[in-house]
Amino acid sequence: MNKMERDLRPDGLAELEYLDGEYRVVKSGSYVICSVSGVHIPLESLRYWSVDLQEAYATPAEALQRFRETGKTPR
Repeated sequence: MNKMERDLRPDGLAELEYLDGEYRVVKSGSYVICSVSGVHIPLESLRYWSVDLQEAYATPAEALQRFRETGKTPR
């Protein structure tokens, strides 16, 4: 491995601000935690979140579950 191949992101929990279609890194890290399942989601795999609730989700099923729990979608 040379210096060009290293992953320079810090390990650990990242803190993000979830926006429409993107997010802003508040505190650097390599993952966030799914608000429903508690699974670690690597930032490069993060696809689902709620702007209103400021939460991340590992899968679309978990996002739908949370939206139903909070009344954000019809049952």
